Amino acid sequence: MNYVIAVKSPIYGKQGAYSAYQFAETLIKKGHTITQIFFFQEGVTNGNDFVYPANDEINLQQYWQVFSKKNAIPLHLCVAASQRRGIVDKMTANNRAKQNLAEGFTIAGLGEFMAAVLKSDRLITL
Repeated sequence: MNYVIAVKSPIYGKQGAYSAYQFAETLIKKGHTITQIFFFQEGVTNGNDFVYPANDEINLQQYWQVFSKKNAIPLHLCVAASQRRGIVDKMTANNRAKQNLAEGFTIAGLGEFMAAVLKSDRLITL
């Protein structure tokens, strides 16, 4: 089956983003396809390069980056939610010298998300 995963939970403070990561890993191990992982609402914090977990915590952002690279699955952040939360790349920043989008993440619009959902068999939101 072909999945799209939408993550609305923040990187830390709630279980949703980590559960989404674990679910994505399981889908791939079971032979399913994931078209994209779309982060929206508080989920965009997963792509904030200025997040520094404590040494005794998992680095969920790094997990997403490795997962994306290993499986060629794009990590998209909702442009509107990202800007509201101060997560910007060169294209969306007021000052192009200041950006904090983590490597491996892309800022995207709802159009890309909807196109992927229309082609998928399942949309999972966590």
